[in-house]
Amino acid sequence: MLQQLLCQQHQTIIEAIRIINENALGTVFVVDEQQKLLGILTDGDIRRLILDGIGLEAQVAAHTNTNFTYAHASEEIHEVLSKASQKVRIIPIVDEGFVVVDYFQYSNQLHLPVAAPNLEGNEFKYLVDAFLSTWISSAGDYIRRFEEDFSSYCECEYGVATSNGTTAIHLALLALGVGKGDEVIIPDFTFAATINAVLHAGATPVIVDINPDSWCIDVEEIKKAITPNTKAIIPVHIYGQPCDMEAIMAVAEAHHLWVVEDCAEAHGALYKGKKVGSFGHINCFSFFGNKVITTGEGGMCVTNDEKLRDTMKQYRDHGMSRNKKYWHDVVGYNYRMTNLQAAIGVAQLERIDQILANRKAIEEEYKQYFGHYPFIHFQRNDLPHRHKITWLVSATFSNNKRDTYLQLLKEKGIDSRPFFYPLSEMPLYQQFLFSNKNAKLIAARGINFPTVKPLESSAVEAMNEIFESS
Repeated sequence: MLQQLLCQQHQTIIEAIRIINENALGTVFVVDEQQKLLGILTDGDIRRLILDGIGLEAQVAAHTNTNFTYAHASEEIHEVLSKASQKVRIIPIVDEGFVVVDYFQYSNQLHLPVAAPNLEGNEFKYLVDAFLSTWISSAGDYIRRFEEDFSSYCECEYGVATSNGTTAIHLALLALGVGKGDEVIIPDFTFAATINAVLHAGATPVIVDINPDSWCIDVEEIKKAITPNTKAIIPVHIYGQPCDMEAIMAVAEAHHLWVVEDCAEAHGALYKGKKVGSFGHINCFSFFGNKVITTGEGGMCVTNDEKLRDTMKQYRDHGMSRNKKYWHDVVGYNYRMTNLQAAIGVAQLERIDQILANRKAIEEEYKQYFGHYPFIHFQRNDLPHRHKITWLVSATFSNNKRDTYLQLLKEKGIDSRPFFYPLSEMPLYQQFLFSNKNAKLIAARGINFPTVKPLESSAVEAMNEIFESS
C-alpha cells in the first residue's frame, strides 16, 4: 500500500489526483528518485491550488506542502500516535536518511461503506474534456460514444441513454405501447423502481414469486399469472444473477408478450454465454453511484430494434419530432442524460472488466473468511448456464439472526444492508400480488455486505467476532 501513496516530484497535479483516487486516503507523499520525502500534498491542498488558478499540468514539486507531520521509524507507537489527530490521519514514517519506509494511518473507528464508485481511470480527464467543450447538457460527443460503446458491450445494436434506471424502464414500456388496461408481470423480489415504472406507464403490475435457488423470477409462476390482458414481462437479474432467459423468452413468444430485462444490478452477467440485456426486446440498465459502473445518476435502454430506438429517443426528448424541430408528435418526457455524465460513463466502461474482477475477488475473500459458518449461504454461482457477477456480496442466514447481525455490524462500523423488502409486503403494492412464498423467506434472511475494497484484517476480525458469538 505504501507505493500507492508515493508521488514523484516531477509528476503533475493531475497525476497526483489519480494517485489519491487510487489509494483513497486523500494524501500523497512527494518523493525524489531515491524515495526521500520532500513533502505532502492532500486533496484539500489540490482543491486550493485549482481555486488559485494553478493548472493541472503543473509539477507537484513547486506546490508541495513542506510543513507537515512525520515520524521516524525509531519512534515508539505511542509517540507516533501522539502526532495524529482528526486533521492529521496519514503520517509518513522515514528512516535516518529521510527515505519513506512506511506510514501510519489514524482511525478511531472502522468504517466500511457498503458501496463506493471506482474512479481510478479516465473519469476526471473525460469529465474535464466534456466541460471544456462547453457541451455540458443533453448533447455532446460523449453521449453518442457512451450509447454506442455500451450497447456494443451488451451485444446490442442501439443504445438510448437516460437520466436514470427508472426512467429507462418507463421509456421502454412507453415505446412498446404498454399502458392502461395492460398487465406486466414482475418479480416480488426487486427494488421498487421496477414496479413504479409499470405504474407510471399506467399499466397494472402483477407480482409473482421467485425461484429459491436463483432468487430471480420463477418461470412457472409467470406462466400461471398470464391472462388475456398480459402485455409484458420484466425479469430482474437480481443482485447480479441472470434469470432463466431462454425459458422466459419461450413463454413470451408463445403468448406474444414483450420482454423488458431489468439489468440494473447485472452489468456483464452472462446467460448461456450471452450478455444479459441482449435477450429482451428492450433492456434497461442503471448507472447510479452504487452500480458496477456509474455516471452518478443515469440509465440506458439497449435494443436491436431500430424503430424502438427511434421511438424511445422521441419520448426521451420531450416527444419532439426527429425531423421537425420544436414539433411535438407525442407527449414526451425529459429523460435525457448529460454529456458530463456520459463522459464518466465512457471512462467507467473502459475498465468494466477490471471492476468486475475486483468485485469478484472481494466476494471470494468473504467466502474464504466466512464460508465455513454453516448458517451463512452466499449467493449461488453454480447454476447451470449462468455466470453471475458480483454487484454486492449477498448472503442469506439460516439461523434467524439476520437483524441482530445487521445491528452488530453497524456498531462495528460495517455498513451492511438488508435485502430488499418484497414488494408484496408494502401496503402500497399488496393489491398487485399473485404469489410470494419464496420471496418472503429469502428477503427476511438476506444481508448485502460491503463490496468496495479487499477486506482489512480489522474488518475480518470484527465480523468473525460477531458470527462466532452465534
